[in-house]
Amino acid sequence: MSRSFRAVQRDRPADLKARIGVRPAEDRAIIGRIPDEIRKTMTAWQTQTVKTMAPSVADDPRWALIVARDKTADGRLWYSVSTTGVYCRPSCPSRTANPINVQLHDTLESAKATGFRPCKRCNPDGPSIECENAGVVAKACRIIEGSEEEPSLEDLAKSTGRSPSYFHRMFKAATGVTPKEYAVAHRAKRVRQKLASGNSVTEAIYDAGFNSSGRFYEKSTDMLGMTPSQYRAGGTDEEIKFAIGQATLGAILVASSKKGVAAILLGDDPEELARNLQDRFPRAHLIGGDQEYEALVARVVAFVEKPEIGLDLPLDVRGTAFQQRVWRALRGIPVGETVSYAEIARRIGAPKAVRAVAGACAENKLAVAIPCHRVVRMDGSLSGYAWGVERKRILLDRENT
Repeated sequence: MSRSFRAVQRDRPADLKARIGVRPAEDRAIIGRIPDEIRKTMTAWQTQTVKTMAPSVADDPRWALIVARDKTADGRLWYSVSTTGVYCRPSCPSRTANPINVQLHDTLESAKATGFRPCKRCNPDGPSIECENAGVVAKACRIIEGSEEEPSLEDLAKSTGRSPSYFHRMFKAATGVTPKEYAVAHRAKRVRQKLASGNSVTEAIYDAGFNSSGRFYEKSTDMLGMTPSQYRAGGTDEEIKFAIGQATLGAILVASSKKGVAAILLGDDPEELARNLQDRFPRAHLIGGDQEYEALVARVVAFVEKPEIGLDLPLDVRGTAFQQRVWRALRGIPVGETVSYAEIARRIGAPKAVRAVAGACAENKLAVAIPCHRVVRMDGSLSGYAWGVERKRILLDRENT
């Protein structure tokens, strides 16, 4: 029969050494007591360590410029990343680094002094990729403008040392239009110049690079907004029908060509609106609207008062290729919603063309039909409006009720 645990403990020799890792009670008591002078020294060291700890880069206001990839900070700020061993410019498109691994630099020399290599994506030692691409696009534009016939996408890409797909994306991001749209717009510009200088229509057709008159006449009305002969005469004899109605926002002038509504103008003074229309179509023949046309004006007035009823009119939209892209995007904004200028730029495939988008909004001649009043700043505040910011505010308030 086995002995009890207490019996075994009683018979065990008293001088046995403790097992490894176990200390006598009296030693443990000594270890647990830390002299006051040692404790004070440790406390002072800990306090000093906390005081000398470097502030977080995330708390530096310059870090926000890097997170936002702010191009305006390029050339004034650099940053290095210890985990990747590179230094970059603020606008670098690389994935945002963890701020605990980042060091900020006010000079390029300071960034180089880290011993890290320059980032291949943003090239912090030289011109940015964006600047290089801008130069490539400018070169392509000169090629398009100097060619008798429209160059193919493949030829343009080859001349710039880029692949066709990459060149297409790069060109559109820089200009807001595709290479083909740019070529069409430039050709239209050449036609207008030739017709305005007194050349015959036939001469203008071939000088602009068209191979046949048939192809030109297929596109001439969309290109010029009227027949080539009318444009050559400065718009003489083009008939523009108009009428002026009254709404709570003030006077509303609606004008139409044979193609569709060409202008919707808002203002306080009906006579001033009529003069404005004459300035926009200086050689056209303005005709006062009849009863049937006044019914169309009444539809526009009703839409201004109650936007929820909608407005579907044939439009005669006259503008550059880029402006028309912007205006098409504006017509896609639903009633009661607003978007930023940056969002419109993104929707048309030109995220860097925010200022150009704002310019296209300012050139809009078709108030409410092309709803540029639905475009606001990034923070939601109202920016300029061709017919007054207060009218813009009222229009948006009505759409949101």
